[in-house]
Amino acid sequence: MQPAPEFSLSPLGDSALVLAFAPRIDPDINHRVHAIASALLASLGSDRVECVPAYHTLTVHFDPMQDDFETLSTLIVGMPEESGNALQSARQIAIPVCYDARLAPDLAAVAEHAGLSTETLVHLHSTADYLVYFLGFKPGFAYLGGLPAKIHTPRRPTPRTAVPAGTVGIGGAQTGVYPLMTPGGWNLIGRTPLRLFDGGSQEPALLRAGDRVTFRAINVEEFAAWR
Repeated sequence: MQPAPEFSLSPLGDSALVLAFAPRIDPDINHRVHAIASALLASLGSDRVECVPAYHTLTVHFDPMQDDFETLSTLIVGMPEESGNALQSARQIAIPVCYDARLAPDLAAVAEHAGLSTETLVHLHSTADYLVYFLGFKPGFAYLGGLPAKIHTPRRPTPRTAVPAGTVGIGGAQTGVYPLMTPGGWNLIGRTPLRLFDGGSQEPALLRAGDRVTFRAINVEEFAAWR
């Protein structure tokens, strides 16, 4: 008899299902999400299902003329543990960030919330090791786990209508880089001169799920020269 799965499965309309593990940011759970997505794609093909992973959930879109919730649920539950290659080979990506106040309008407020100096805040943020859990919200926007607990900061009560591309933000227990000019409610603590998304490239997004990311502090002169 097969043991009960650690996840739940529920229909999302008549053409999608949602697989959900325990609702927390956890690298092991996220690895399982990607492993199941990889195994599904290997078994059925990308022309039959579309997999959208998140921290602890996987949304699977399908054609109701070919598949249904019950059939796919049975397939998923019957998959061997850790089947499939969860992610492509992890890469180590270093992203230069300028934490100058002119590019970081919320840096002082985040430091005050944490009871730290801005220098300590920058040190904590730029010396942590981050994992790309998934991409979403906007093309190329990577959700990074690994933000030191001391600098977790609630989102702003009122989002900004325009956040410049390359801006580094903190939202709750997460950090990330806005790849495009977009509205946003995260606290803005710096900016990178790197381009995180280029629609004309063969691989448009700089980051992909499974990458390890570090931030390297640069000064405003280096930022200007880089750009």
